[in-house]
Amino acid sequence: MALPSAAEIDAALRGFDRLYGLRLTEVSDTEVVAHTDVREEIKQPMGLIHGGVYASMAESMASLATALAVAGNGEIAMGQSNATSFLRPITEGVVHARAERLHRGRTTWVWDVRFSDDADRTCALTRMTIAVRPLPEGAQMPDRSPR
Repeated sequence: MALPSAAEIDAALRGFDRLYGLRLTEVSDTEVVAHTDVREEIKQPMGLIHGGVYASMAESMASLATALAVAGNGEIAMGQSNATSFLRPITEGVVHARAERLHRGRTTWVWDVRFSDDADRTCALTRMTIAVRPLPEGAQMPDRSPR
């Protein structure tokens, strides 16, 4: 099954991902590239990007890529573990993110996500574990069409 393009997937994002401004530019089952523009609404009181933005980006990127890859097998994907280390603040510009799959198992996938600023300095790193499970009986795959 061919994956939809990054533009098609990006257009279908909704909810919290749209709220903080996630924008996907590349998506495959081994790598995802995305960014979020820095805005006052996603900063913490000291003027830095809120740590939850990094964690949310990592979870969305890794969960989405895994889900797209396993959906054809009647499986779903969801975050199981999310550990982010903050190395340098981002206060303006763009938060750039690149997720790389490290492990593709039967029930778990593991991803590393590197976050950088506009100068390509590493600002945060996330190790993301995604659980892969059978679609529950009677459940349907979520509708991800644009709204």
